[in-house]
Amino acid sequence: MSMDEGYGPTWDSDDEYDNFIRKMNPPRIEIDNDSCNDATIVRVDSANEYGILLEVIQVLIDLNLVISKAYITSDGGWFMDVFNITDKEGQKLKDKATIARMEDYICKSLGADSRYIPSRRRSVDVAASSDHNVIELTGTDRPGLLSEVSAVLASLKCNVVSAEIWTHNTRAAAVMRVTDEDTGLAVTDTDRLERIKDRLSYLLRGGNLSRGTAMAVSTGTCSTHTERRLHQMMLDDGDHEQLHRHPPNQSQRPNVTVSNWNDKDYSVVTIRCKDRPKLLFDTVCTLTDLHYVVFHANIDAKDNQAYQEFYVRHVNGSPMHTEADRLRVIQCLEAAIERRVSEGVKLELCTNDKVGLLSEVTRIFRENSLTVTRAEVSTRGRMAVNTFYVRDSTGGTVDQKTIDSIRQAIGQNIQVKGQPEPSEPQKKESPTWFLFANLFRPRSLYSFGMFMR
Repeated sequence: MSMDEGYGPTWDSDDEYDNFIRKMNPPRIEIDNDSCNDATIVRVDSANEYGILLEVIQVLIDLNLVISKAYITSDGGWFMDVFNITDKEGQKLKDKATIARMEDYICKSLGADSRYIPSRRRSVDVAASSDHNVIELTGTDRPGLLSEVSAVLASLKCNVVSAEIWTHNTRAAAVMRVTDEDTGLAVTDTDRLERIKDRLSYLLRGGNLSRGTAMAVSTGTCSTHTERRLHQMMLDDGDHEQLHRHPPNQSQRPNVTVSNWNDKDYSVVTIRCKDRPKLLFDTVCTLTDLHYVVFHANIDAKDNQAYQEFYVRHVNGSPMHTEADRLRVIQCLEAAIERRVSEGVKLELCTNDKVGLLSEVTRIFRENSLTVTRAEVSTRGRMAVNTFYVRDSTGGTVDQKTIDSIRQAIGQNIQVKGQPEPSEPQKKESPTWFLFANLFRPRSLYSFGMFMR
């Protein structure tokens, strides 16, 4: 039966039957570098399954590819996606190794041995793998808290090897991966894990003793994509329900509408907003986590503007019947689009890694009255590659005098590019830090509730 008839497939099919269908109908990927002058065309055909569209988009964004156009359609138990993609410089793909990796990753992601399982865990826990622990934090935003959390972890001899922190609309979420300072492996001692949780809980609760944190310890790891997990955490925390503390520029606000196509039992979700990297991932991720299935979609990004149109039904087969359903979808999509929108200064550090580096750097930010509104911390071999988005603690623009103070505290090997408001002439110096001016919404890190796994 076509998906255009009735309510479409049932998504709770038996696992063995689904795997059989996948093995009988392996995904087909076609790469076309000739038909379009300015983009590589990727066609993906596969047996259909709830969440499979998000899997494909996730592979593309993890390879740092840009989706400029897409056409998505599904019929019966089969779906076809067509993507126009480029590299970050806007050029079609020419590197054969990148193309081969893309094909391989998509095949593995959609093959019979993979199984998409949405994760919407709400408890706070610490999970240990063989090489790291994962700590999840979510809650109310407060200036300087990232510095305090980093300092606590350093005092407990935990080294942060990677972290991603988002803030939006007075709320914040973080996923941090830590290791034991001495062994470089995961902390496995249960007493020590409890001490870490107790210290962080006390810090995060602050003076509000009535605001507790639910905690649980589990073994094993969660395979949910980090950025998807951050979307889930902020969605569960209700950042879409809060009033904007710093109303964004209305001309930059996303325009999201929802209407029903009653003849086909679809709800039509239309998004118009400023284009940016990973926008399609963020919107499809949110629709999937709200339990909506995308049956058809048209995606187009041109002249820095994005247009997205989705034909969706809930997993139970029905469109959105109530105004409350439509309003929730609109609010959640607006929040998902805004979480990555940035105004202020972007600071990028690439230097030799060392234990306590995050604690040291964020302490200097705090001492200079800077608020970290978003951060990406990673370790590549012996190098630390860290990106911080910062604003003045009052939400204002960071001036050059503050940048100079940071340079003096961290070291003089700093190059400033696209710097904020100049106050004093700068000397030319060799780059270790790279500072970029980047527009993004004022947000700050504030009083987390805590998730640890």
